[in-house]
Amino acid sequence: QVQLVESGGGLVQAGGSLRLSCAASGRTLSSYTMGWFRQAPGKERDFVAAISWTGGSANYADSVKGRFTIARDNAENAVYLQMSSLKPEDTAVYYCAGRGGARATTRQGEYDYWGQGTQVTVSS
Repeated sequence: QVQLVESGGGLVQAGGSLRLSCAASGRTLSSYTMGWFRQAPGKERDFVAAISWTGGSANYADSVKGRFTIARDNAENAVYLQMSSLKPEDTAVYYCAGRGGARATTRQGEYDYWGQGTQVTVSS
């Protein structure tokens, strides 16, 4: 069993940056693909980014490409989401997720473990 805890959310002005962290316990993350998803008020949870267990490949939602970067530190058992040039439409609860397997899938149904989420609010 893997427990995931997100941190780093908060309130930021449009154009600003935030770095989300996802700390894992229970098992090492080195054999897990990790992803970030987000859910805005009144909307479904959507894919944001995913990174393979080696860190060698990553996928991004079109809406965040060029602005967000996903990274992992297997030695620290953590995954990060660096968010820049934030927009009000990035406001959401951001969730960290993990799955056993090599492929950095965008499908949330393929992820086995989820954190509780961290709120990101971008003001205009």
